Amino acid sequence: MLMRNLLIVVAMSTVATCAYSDDAARAAAQKTIELKNGSTLFIFKDGKAAVQDKYGRAVRMKKGAVMETKDGEKLMIQAGEVMRLDSLIKEGHGHSSNQ
Repeated sequence: MLMRNLLIVVAMSTVATCAYSDDAARAAAQKTIELKNGSTLFIFKDGKAAVQDKYGRAVRMKKGAVMETKDGEKLMIQAGEVMRLDSLIKEGHGHSSNQ
């Protein structure tokens, strides 16, 4: 019973961490678009974009890759800012960029 309760607490903590880890990325983005596969596309003020997968990780996308939004619109990736997004995600986890 103790192990079951511990697993429930760990699972709930993980969900809460994932839900708020991209706050810095969302604040830096001009626009976010939810994708059909559960990923999120972040479009920054300089027009560059990056993708966060459904697990909260910044992922590299090939130039020209086609992504589908939740509402069925297709978008072609032109530039990937994976390092910028990764840094922002880490900032949302409380890590400083100097570590």
